[in-house]
Amino acid sequence: MIVIVDERELVTEGYNSLFDREGVASAGFAPRDFDAWVSSAAEDDLKSVRAFLIGDCREGAVSPRQIRDRTGAPVIALSEQNSLENTLRLFEAGVDDVVRKPVHIREILARISAIRRRANEDASFTEIGKMRIFMDGRDPEIDGEPMPLPRRERRILEYLASNRGRRVTKTQVFNAIYGIFDEEVEENVVESHISKLRKKLRERLGQDPIDSKRFLGYRLVA
Repeated sequence: MIVIVDERELVTEGYNSLFDREGVASAGFAPRDFDAWVSSAAEDDLKSVRAFLIGDCREGAVSPRQIRDRTGAPVIALSEQNSLENTLRLFEAGVDDVVRKPVHIREILARISAIRRRANEDASFTEIGKMRIFMDGRDPEIDGEPMPLPRRERRILEYLASNRGRRVTKTQVFNAIYGIFDEEVEENVVESHISKLRKKLRERLGQDPIDSKRFLGYRLVA
């Protein structure tokens, strides 16, 4: 999930729509609401956040260092001012990158992946058995051949791969794929997506690579 913080609701809604087209969950906050949320959010909720985008906010209203105290997710400033002084001020405040607007959503996603790779949180891909699972939106490969997947199923596979060796709950998968504030979608939709994904993987691999245990969650195995 991507979190966008901006004084203007029109801006946060616009980014939410653009990320949704890319199959990426997002949530928008006004600065005053974000401050209260980030200081009190549950650890599992923060783990579902892939990055924070900070837009037009009153100076000092959002503290990148406060975010860093709670999570290691990248913090990217979206700047409308093309000046060296403003860029340096944002870096001094603790952001990981400064992006000049307008910017394409795919460039933002690429920058997020690059920052996380440098932090050794993400590799460009993960290999598990015969599967090569990319973290940049490309379809996975099995035995070197692409395996086209719908966006949600691909994102679930990426999330399971990024948590290789750990079991994740249905709630964690839902939060990562749909966002923690999506009240229009039932959490049980995760079971439907995973059922379809397992069937496709089983057909290509000859085995089921998703280990599931009731109440404990899911884990990707070789």
